[in-house]
Amino acid sequence: MVKPLIVVASALLAAPAFAQEFSGPPAAKRGYEIFHNAEKASSCGNCHALGGKGLAVGPDLSRLARLNPRGIKIAILATRTQYVQSVRLKSGETFTGMEKSKEGDTIEYYDLGKQPPELRKFAKSDIASTQDNASWKHPAEGGGYTPQQLADIMSYIRFASYGDTKGVSPEDIE
Repeated sequence: MVKPLIVVASALLAAPAFAQEFSGPPAAKRGYEIFHNAEKASSCGNCHALGGKGLAVGPDLSRLARLNPRGIKIAILATRTQYVQSVRLKSGETFTGMEKSKEGDTIEYYDLGKQPPELRKFAKSDIASTQDNASWKHPAEGGGYTPQQLADIMSYIRFASYGDTKGVSPEDIE
């Protein structure tokens, strides 16, 4: 039996020096600081890379950038996603995971029960089953963000993705 390999992804994250590293519109700068807040375990940058920073566990958010603000809000606050699965190992352990890769007889998952997520590698034969996620919630859903903070995060996503300098206001997402 192959023992699972656990790689701690937190070593890939560096606390950004906000003032020195970001120059953009004020709303996008505030969003950048929220997105990459190294002091908050559920910060966006722990699972998403944007603007060359963060950990690319979750989907590329630049795909959301051209949606209207209400569409972005729905995606940010989504509690279920097609990417997240409940993984049960033959050992009996279960965890909520996001598949990273399959290669030969091995499969890698990010364990979303850890913050930041841990990369785990298994022999395919060690996986008993996978199924649609039924209990995992996107951290932003319970993050307690104010409408202004959500608007600022969206402003950063749009600025980092395609240079939007207009930004998003809280009224745009109501």
